[in-house]
Amino acid sequence: MIIYLHGFDSTSPGNHEKVLQLQFIDPDVRLLSYSTLHPKHDMQYLLNETDKIVRSGDDERPLICGVGLGGFWAERIGFLSDIRQVMVNPNLWPQENMAGKINRPEEYIDIATKCVSNFREKNRDRCLVLLSRSDEALDSQRSAEELHNFYEIIWDEVQSHKFKNIAPHLQRIKAFKTLG
Repeated sequence: MIIYLHGFDSTSPGNHEKVLQLQFIDPDVRLLSYSTLHPKHDMQYLLNETDKIVRSGDDERPLICGVGLGGFWAERIGFLSDIRQVMVNPNLWPQENMAGKINRPEEYIDIATKCVSNFREKNRDRCLVLLSRSDEALDSQRSAEELHNFYEIIWDEVQSHKFKNIAPHLQRIKAFKTLG
């Protein structure tokens, strides 16, 4: 089972394309949609829904995958739910770059300070990161600097921020999902 979290643009046709591509790894891909506007509400909702989805399935190694803002959530929700994560061009600092787009972007700071201390150290090697060298929306080098000590980073030379084509990375994601 793969739980897929969209980014800020929840209506992008790219979400459907990524879900279809992820089905080559596991036929059970579930889109978990959330509001993107209210961070504290989104976090509680995502935790509850992820728990329901994981309990409803029979996969011993579920995976949560998110793109952009969905990557921010995939890392945290996956950690708190004890499932592996894949982040694709994650928005690690939404409090900086989502002002004017969401209600209360400062809640992301609050979430970060109330999360488990050193959670990335405790989550070491349980997350795979795909970054685009030509991400027009986020500073992928800054993300790499933040994450490289904890997670494997795979660089993509072709894709933009929305990462329309994850097909070249499916075998690596599959191997990561099946690790024991």
